[in-house]
Amino acid sequence: MKNKARVAAAAAIAAAAIVLAGCSSGSGGAASAGSGKPASGGNLVIARAADASSLNNTTVFDNNSIFVLQQIMEPLFTVSNDGKTVKPWLARSYSVSSDKLTYTIKLRKGVDFSNGTPMTAADVKFSIDQDTKTGSDGWGYINSAIKEVKALDRSTVEIDLKYAWAPILADLSLFSNAIVPNNYGGESQESFYQHPVGTGPFKWDEWKKGQYLKLTKNTHYWQKGKPYLDSVRWNVVPDANTRKLQVQGGQADVDEYPDWSSFASLKSTPGVVATAFPSTEIDYIAFNQKRAPFNDVHVRQAISDAIDRKALVKAVLYGNGKPANSLLAPGVPYYDGTDGQKYDLTAAKQALAQSSVPNGFSTSLLIASGNANQAAVAQILQSELKPLGIDLKITQLDPTANHQAREDSDFDMAYSAWTMDIPDPDEWTSFAVDPAGGANSAFTFYDNPQVISLNEQAQKEIDSSKRQKLYSQLQRQTAQDAFLAYLYYPPYAYATTDKTKGFFVTPLGNYHLENVYKSGQ
Repeated sequence: MKNKARVAAAAAIAAAAIVLAGCSSGSGGAASAGSGKPASGGNLVIARAADASSLNNTTVFDNNSIFVLQQIMEPLFTVSNDGKTVKPWLARSYSVSSDKLTYTIKLRKGVDFSNGTPMTAADVKFSIDQDTKTGSDGWGYINSAIKEVKALDRSTVEIDLKYAWAPILADLSLFSNAIVPNNYGGESQESFYQHPVGTGPFKWDEWKKGQYLKLTKNTHYWQKGKPYLDSVRWNVVPDANTRKLQVQGGQADVDEYPDWSSFASLKSTPGVVATAFPSTEIDYIAFNQKRAPFNDVHVRQAISDAIDRKALVKAVLYGNGKPANSLLAPGVPYYDGTDGQKYDLTAAKQALAQSSVPNGFSTSLLIASGNANQAAVAQILQSELKPLGIDLKITQLDPTANHQAREDSDFDMAYSAWTMDIPDPDEWTSFAVDPAGGANSAFTFYDNPQVISLNEQAQKEIDSSKRQKLYSQLQRQTAQDAFLAYLYYPPYAYATTDKTKGFFVTPLGNYHLENVYKSGQ
């Protein structure tokens, strides 16, 4: 989720990729279940595999943290329910200059932070500036088109761009640009993020690391009558079967990402609602090019060609999802799966024969313990790579340690996944292919000047059809370079009790818990 710097950009595609209304109704995700008037009160328990890692929204990279922070802090714009556009949120309306270099944003009235302090333009300026300052150490790249943020008055913000940039409103919807108090409310940055304050529906309460993280109702929330819940608690439950049993037994209200092997049984369990939400997720195997022999493109191609993706969808996803053939998922703008990765064992053997290790080698695949999906993929890959003479050992770490190892690039091969956060491909392509972007090309150290150039040209291009051609070239070249071995595009699996109402996940993976309530309260 990083890149180095956004160069010149596009405005003409804004109408196609970021269709916005001038004002917002103030409603987030739609309710997925329930009828009648929402009930107030109750405590929601979400069982998840791994703990959050950080509460600093400008530098965090894992969804376990992001999904929590999105309930505390809110941005100026938010993603639509279909994940294809953004709409005003803390912003009330906006206007754009004729040269597309100046955005004037009117702030929503009556918005307070959870400590009761009114939100002003000074808070907005400070928040966006702080995100920008992270540069390659955080999400600052997302704002690199911004020249200056000005607080014109208490309720008006002006954003001046260095160049026209179509995804600017989408960028402002990213969690890293969520609004926090000016000057961190007088605290140091380190102190503030021990108990962050925002305008979201819930406020900070308690975090027992490795066990649970709890938020409570923000009584100052600007959406009157919301949230319905008194609190939300994310419990760390690494074992998927335990999470399943907890939601079946009512100890948890939500099972985040149940294994597909148990999904069908959850769907048929009385009192449980299992939903496969459409997604923009891609699951993949990352190759660490700092370690031999993965600096050899033939080795990477051989492994990629040896993967039977259709078989993985059938065996691991139980038919839920599609084989992945491109860096972009089908739900992402400019997706092009033409000439992408595909299963071809003959080609795999030929590629390895041309490599530095023609007779094979031993290596390891890092996966998260307690994850049946990843374990199944690993075992299948073990079998698929044997004909190439590749001895694959499986290394399992608990989900939190696994996440850290991947960020530290402490692996040979690693199972990983990406979900989009904004409805524009630049967020992912820049994070994935730019080695100077702070994430070392999705922690792989992939470095192809041609691909970097294509990505930068796509950022500059104002014509949508030309931008499509550039992204198509980028997708073909990255598939050929096989810096990642694409696996599949799965939906988001969630299971809830039938008393949990209004839970909805967008294709970008985020959810609005202010809309969730529990029946019978």
